[in-house]
Amino acid sequence: MTLVLVNPHAKGGRVRHMLPAVRRVLDELTPLPRLHAPDTVQDALDLLMREPEGSRVVLVGGDGSVNRWLPALLTRQLHTGLVPLGSGNDLARALGLDRQHWPSALALALQGNTRPMDTGLAVWTDMHGDSHRTPFTSSLTAGFDSSVALRALQGPRWLSGLPRYLWATLRELQHLRHWTVRAQADGQHLDDGPVLLMSVLNTPTLGSGIAAMPHASTHDGQLDWLRAGPFGRLGCMHLLPRFLRGSHLTQPGVQVGRFKQLGLHCPQGIPLAADGEWLGLARQVQVHVQAHSLQMVTGNV
Repeated sequence: MTLVLVNPHAKGGRVRHMLPAVRRVLDELTPLPRLHAPDTVQDALDLLMREPEGSRVVLVGGDGSVNRWLPALLTRQLHTGLVPLGSGNDLARALGLDRQHWPSALALALQGNTRPMDTGLAVWTDMHGDSHRTPFTSSLTAGFDSSVALRALQGPRWLSGLPRYLWATLRELQHLRHWTVRAQADGQHLDDGPVLLMSVLNTPTLGSGIAAMPHASTHDGQLDWLRAGPFGRLGCMHLLPRFLRGSHLTQPGVQVGRFKQLGLHCPQGIPLAADGEWLGLARQVQVHVQAHSLQMVTGNV
C-alpha cells in the first residue's frame, strides 16, 4: 500500500485541519493507501526509511516538507508524488503541479508517471567548525535571500505565499548587509568582493514564485548560480520588481552561470538556507549537483 505522508505543520498548521478530508478521499480508493501525519521530522524520516526501496510515497506539504524528508527519499530511492500544500511550492511550480486543486493533485501523485529530476547537495561548515550535509530540491540561498527566508519563517501567521516573502524582504531591507565571498564554479574563479547574495537554483523560482532563474531546469544535470550586489537600498528597490518579473538577469551587478560543482568561502559567515529552510551561518560551502537522483511525479511540464 502506498504511504501518504502529511506534514500537519504545513501552511502554518492549517494542513492539520485538512486531514479528515484527505482521509475521506483515500477511503474511497482500492487498494487503500496508508495515511500518516507525524508531528516530528524524525518520525516522518523513520516511516520513510522503512519503505521498500523504489516504492511510491505521496508527500502532502510544501518545499520545506520535501526538504526535511529528502534524505530518506534519496536513500530509499523512493518514487515520490507531491500534493503542494505549503507556503512556497516552488518545486511544485517547476514540476507543473501548482495549479491543481488538492484532490486532483492527490490523484496524480498516487497514479501519475514519474521522471528523474536533479537535486543538489551542500556540504557546509558552520561558525563552530562543524560540518553538515544538506540536500535540496529547489534552492540553496546564501546572503540576503537566506536572511529573508529566516524573517519569513518568523513572520505573521496570517500572511502566506508571496505576500509573506515580500513582507520579509521589505523588513530585511531595513537592515541591509553585504558579505565578502570567494567563489569558484567548476574550477573557474568568480569575482571576489562584497555580495548581496550568492545563491544556487535548481528551479526557476524561489520565495513563493519569485523568478530568480527563469531558465533553470530540474532535469538538465546542472545547477544555476546567481550573484548579485553590492547594492544600496535604492538599488535593491530598483532590482526587486525585476526579480518578480524575471527580468533582472541583464541588470548591472547581476551575474549568472551554470555548474556541477561550486565552492564558497566567507570568513565572516554568510546566512544559508535550503528550500526556504534556515540552516545557519556558513564559513565554507561546497555544492554539487546530484543528477537524476530523485524520481518525481510531474504535471504538464
